[in-house]
Amino acid sequence: MIAKAQLQDAEKLTEIALKAKAYWGYTKEQMEVWRDDLTVTTKMFDECNIYKFQIQNTIVGFYVLYRANIRTSFLDFLFVSPDFIKQGIGSKLLNHAKDYCLSGSCAVLNVLADPNAESFYLKHGFKVIAKRKSGIEGRFLPEMELYFPENM
Repeated sequence: MIAKAQLQDAEKLTEIALKAKAYWGYTKEQMEVWRDDLTVTTKMFDECNIYKFQIQNTIVGFYVLYRANIRTSFLDFLFVSPDFIKQGIGSKLLNHAKDYCLSGSCAVLNVLADPNAESFYLKHGFKVIAKRKSGIEGRFLPEMELYFPENM
């Protein structure tokens, strides 16, 4: 079940983000560098739409959607707990975010993806529009967009 996340969920959401990122084999040192970037904050709850996926009252995934302007939204986070990866939860969360954008007259959904998630977003209709250099030597992040022509 997808429901709006509450501020009291922040610690659990952060835990999911950290575990899901680590799932891809990043080192402890890399994870420490990213800890602040992967922390769900009070400010996010004030400025973004945050939705969680629950199974029997246990949060197993979530996304953070930021509306930059009338035309564009940014998918800042989309994470699924490693124990629930490859069960369709990420797709359900992404489809929920896409529906939210459509209903809110958003024309573009942008995501700066982890390289390991690029194929996931491509499968859901996103296009790579650029590659950004990351803080790790030789690693580039795909900047991806999905257009909603009906809202353009």
